[in-house]
Amino acid sequence: MQTNSILLQQLTVEELQQLIGNSVKNGISELHKEQQIKNSNEELLTREETCQFLKINSSTLFHWTNQLKVKAYGIGARRYYKKNELMECLILLKK
Repeated sequence: MQTNSILLQQLTVEELQQLIGNSVKNGISELHKEQQIKNSNEELLTREETCQFLKINSSTLFHWTNQLKVKAYGIGARRYYKKNELMECLILLKK
């Protein structure tokens, strides 16, 4: 505890303000980046967007959904697919 007070006594008010400001800016920047990554992975795609993302037609998506190869979420007649789950469904092919 005293080491902190000694450290603070060696700083000017301006240096302390700059140190706190930089720390807060860095923390907010990292949090913002993490949130963007999380949001992009949990993004919901419509049927059309999913077909475009996977470069398939709607009948293929229908069959994959019925065969449980991809998970669909729905509200009424609307179907949505989570982008991160679509990425997890992709498997590495051996050659």
